[in-house]
Amino acid sequence: MCPSLEETVRAIDPGARTILIENAPGSAGDSATPEQAAAVRRSLGLGAGTPIVLYTGTFEAYQGLDMLFDAMARVRRARPDARLVLAGGRADQIERARAQARAAGVDDVTLFAGERPAAEIPAYLLAADVLVSPRSRGTNTPLKIYQYLRSGRPIVATRLLTHTQVLGDETAILTEPTADAFADGLLTALEDRARAEAIGANARRLAETKYSYEAYLERTREACAALEGTAPPPGAVVKDLA
Repeated sequence: MCPSLEETVRAIDPGARTILIENAPGSAGDSATPEQAAAVRRSLGLGAGTPIVLYTGTFEAYQGLDMLFDAMARVRRARPDARLVLAGGRADQIERARAQARAAGVDDVTLFAGERPAAEIPAYLLAADVLVSPRSRGTNTPLKIYQYLRSGRPIVATRLLTHTQVLGDETAILTEPTADAFADGLLTALEDRARAEAIGANARRLAETKYSYEAYLERTREACAALEGTAPPPGAVVKDLA
């Protein structure tokens, strides 16, 4: 669930009582070690000092990868050392994306890691310098955003409802959904490291306070209590449902 879906329910039945439980419970599996991150870089043939811009997720058209490649074309002129890494996509989608990267002139600075097991993604996030979500449309929050937040890495995302119902200017670098604007956001994240680190720290704090496993359990408790017709007592102990 995400806020836009809750609004849809309210529009259908304005009198309905709703409790939003976002699909964002973290777990120990969301963490990675520096050694695992270093192993990811080695597997990609990248050194410790190479800036990595990382995208994770599907390669559907609404994800905005074509715009991302165009943005990287501008980024490479200012930061030829930066590399774009994409983790995800089926074989046929990767081939189409390779063609898009080639057309944008960034195929030589783009690496396709393919679909990765969920257990490997935290190491990819830790290995990266910047995390991106260039979606061009949509209202549902990408699940990767919650994992991005927990990583503490700076996020660059388009300023669309799909992102802004969770992200704000303190927790991400939000841009208009154009290649030039997105390139500006990427360059800010790569070159203004103090700002990037502050945004990453804010993102992690947001994840720990609002999108933690404990917060997920609390909302679930509220929903169960509502179904039972009882008001949960303040500070009630929540049983781990896992």
